[in-house]
Amino acid sequence: MVATHFIRIAALATLHFTATFSDFGAFAQGVAAGINDVVLLGIGIFFLVSLERRITRRRALRALHELRSLAHIADMHQLTKDPERIIASGPATASSPERTMTRFELGRYLDYVTELLSLVSKVAALYVQRFDDEVVLGAVNEIESLTTGLSRKIWQKIALMTGTGGTANG
Repeated sequence: MVATHFIRIAALATLHFTATFSDFGAFAQGVAAGINDVVLLGIGIFFLVSLERRITRRRALRALHELRSLAHIADMHQLTKDPERIIASGPATASSPERTMTRFELGRYLDYVTELLSLVSKVAALYVQRFDDEVVLGAVNEIESLTTGLSRKIWQKIALMTGTGGTANG
């Protein structure tokens, strides 16, 4: 803080005001030029002050995009894990994926996927723990909504398995 005051005082001390104005037109031009300099200096200072925030925002949004992708990948991999095939075995079609999991394994797998989605949500929340930015906070809220919705869908599958004679582990 003291160093910045020293720099300001030193900069003002080195300025030499030798311009004199002979008429009002020259004075008006000088004032306009001074105002332009102050405005441009203010814009430059604002740019430099906001540079770190913009860089941090960009990095956080990139990482949050990767977390969002992880959530979608976890959802994509559990799509073929249908408990109905275990509960009521029907005929498979030619394009049906091979299902080799037992009820216990499927219940455990779906539980792990919900844990993964929860971790993705919590890691996303860490990005706004010490960085208060509305754009990043909005992205984190979207990821939390996404993972909550995906987890709800998976827990419906788990509930379907547990509600039809036995537990997901049995």
